[in-house]
Amino acid sequence: MSVNRFPPHFANTDHRERCLAQLRSKPVALEKYIYLNGLKGRDSNLFYNILLENMPEMIPILYTPTVGDACVNYSHIWRRPEGLYVSIEDKGRIREVLSTWSNIHDSRIAVVTDGSRILGLGDLGANGLPISIGKLDLYIAGAGIKPNSTVPICLDLGTNTQRYLDDPLYIGIRRPRPSVQEMDEFMDEFMQAMKDVFPNLLIQFEDFSTDNAFRYLDRYRHQYRVFNDDIQGTGSVILSGFINAAGLSSAASGRSLSDHKVLFFGAGSAGIGVAKQLLSFFTMLGMSPEEARSRIYTVDSKGLITADRKGLQEHKKFFARTDYSGPQMTNLVDIINYVKPTALLGLSTLKNAFSEGVVKAMCAHNERPVIFPLSNPVHLSEVEYQDAIQWSNGKVIFASGSPYKPVTHNGVTYEPGQGNNMYIFPGIGLGSILSKARHISDGMVEKAAIALSSSLDAEEQAAQLVYPRLTRIRDISSKIAFAVIRQAQKEKLDENAYLRTLPDADLLGLIQDKMWQPQMLHLWSVPRL
Repeated sequence: MSVNRFPPHFANTDHRERCLAQLRSKPVALEKYIYLNGLKGRDSNLFYNILLENMPEMIPILYTPTVGDACVNYSHIWRRPEGLYVSIEDKGRIREVLSTWSNIHDSRIAVVTDGSRILGLGDLGANGLPISIGKLDLYIAGAGIKPNSTVPICLDLGTNTQRYLDDPLYIGIRRPRPSVQEMDEFMDEFMQAMKDVFPNLLIQFEDFSTDNAFRYLDRYRHQYRVFNDDIQGTGSVILSGFINAAGLSSAASGRSLSDHKVLFFGAGSAGIGVAKQLLSFFTMLGMSPEEARSRIYTVDSKGLITADRKGLQEHKKFFARTDYSGPQMTNLVDIINYVKPTALLGLSTLKNAFSEGVVKAMCAHNERPVIFPLSNPVHLSEVEYQDAIQWSNGKVIFASGSPYKPVTHNGVTYEPGQGNNMYIFPGIGLGSILSKARHISDGMVEKAAIALSSSLDAEEQAAQLVYPRLTRIRDISSKIAFAVIRQAQKEKLDENAYLRTLPDADLLGLIQDKMWQPQMLHLWSVPRL
């Protein structure tokens, strides 16, 4: 006897709308996250259909800002295994642990975090896995990477956050983080094991602590197919937005593009990574590397970073000023009045650091100041969009790390930009995978930024946006992947010789054809048992 498991008229309804109604009925963002993750586990095809059709609504749930809440609470909201954990206790047998992954042959992209600096939330230990999961969802949505080719990994190396060590539900190993030597030994074994087990894999490092982010990128970038999204991805997407913002600012002031000066508030891995990427803006204008570096100023919690400061961290020395010898300058308004920057970029994770006085100081020196509060999640943003618009009387050219809604001021509606890494890393990943690039070069990252900056359509340009709208992400990613592939070929880093034979139009068409699409959902034919 057959049994109908579905309601008799279920097939006459649109289950996507039902799922969206269930999602929207939940008043708390974290509950929405839990619901969507559950839906992905039950029916991934349905999940990705809904995601692709509703990205502006769902991306802030699956990634920043809500993913921060998911990470903080992950030990308590854990439902099912979702990724691969590699523990410090696995030293000596990491290859064996990696070999337990169920889909080794098809694996093409891994996002790896050690949970030591999740967004602006600090050391979350083994709770960091949702960062890897969320980034891979964005690869799938943004560039059509096949879901079964993704590998989310969290390195469980302990945590220095006492509340997790004391939490009876904490899912990670209960020990402090390892010494530099112990972690280096672990990472060396891990990276070699990844290459052995997953020979076709591209590795993206995510949310490592500042020192380790730079160190391990430098240590492995020429040996393995690896890049760090916090350093290179963030730098690339902000370079792109800055190219467009600088153009708008110069058009308003009449200043040359080469007259721009950039002040960075925040000098961690993201801040310095973005600053190094912005060097390309000036060198593309014909400046020498030394001249380009002179256009960038950095500020940390102690004030303007100068070369004569004692105990200066190694990664901060590159932009340390040698042309200022006065007393330590700590007040941001004073620093702005001294530097007279055209652009102020925040990567400090200090909420409201850009006060009304700061915004007005920027306006005093610029007809249209560029202000990018880039810290994530939104509760760590340096300035709210509405405040920036109000305090600048609509003059500010704005992009943030987290999403903001449009603001109406004096009868004019302003649309914010979002310096979302989702614009960049999916295209970099897709282009690197298709070209079989041996390494991810600085040139490939720079070309990705230029491709993004030139991807605004006529309507977006007329609205004076600095980033295209996220609804066009797959079209944008295909253009970025194209630029990455051609640059890899130019640098002879590619191993897919066939792509070299394709004219530009055919290569772009191939990239778009390679993008995975979820199956189209039709009315169900009701199964019977």
